[in-house]
Amino acid sequence: MPDHSFIVPAGPFRFVALDVETANSDPGSICQIGIACVGHDGSVTVFSTLIDPVQSFAGFNVQLHGIGPDQVVGAPSFPEVMPLISPLLEAHLIIQHSTFDSRAISGACRAGGLPDPGWRWANSVTIARRAWPEFCGNGGHGLGHLKKALTLDFAHHDAGEDAKAAAMVVLRAEAQTGLSLEELISAPRRPPARRHGNLSSRQDVKVEQA
Repeated sequence: MPDHSFIVPAGPFRFVALDVETANSDPGSICQIGIACVGHDGSVTVFSTLIDPVQSFAGFNVQLHGIGPDQVVGAPSFPEVMPLISPLLEAHLIIQHSTFDSRAISGACRAGGLPDPGWRWANSVTIARRAWPEFCGNGGHGLGHLKKALTLDFAHHDAGEDAKAAAMVVLRAEAQTGLSLEELISAPRRPPARRHGNLSSRQDVKVEQA
């Protein structure tokens, strides 16, 4: 039987990134979870674990990520993994690439009879759009295109590797824009509204244009 033990890295970190793979179309059918922890020195520590989804596997999903029933034999269930990773995740901002991962965590919590953890999430797709607006309509901001465009080194559709990629997107976006992560996830500042002159000056403009 494979060894499914893992050690959660000790923090604190600047932020963490999280990615999941699922057994089927149900977002709560998590069969792998990966977490990338970004240190204050820019280092990235990655760990992942397989999870028994206690659900059937769909052929499409198995073909996508290569995880099937045989790989999760003896793996912990999501309710068994949750207490081990919660202390790390509840203490940090969590990056996800799209909103699928937070929905998967919520779905797995419901399926396992656990309360929704209410963690703080941010979306690296949104961050990438701010950093590289030229990719809109030109490859997009999915991990597949960002891997090529930014020459990121990771293996797509492995939870640990995709979590690392999301973390790398944030680090590259900070370097690209000169903005901090907190600035990147906040709403962009709107330019100040132009102040109109008084009524008489507006009337003068109309007269001059007539």
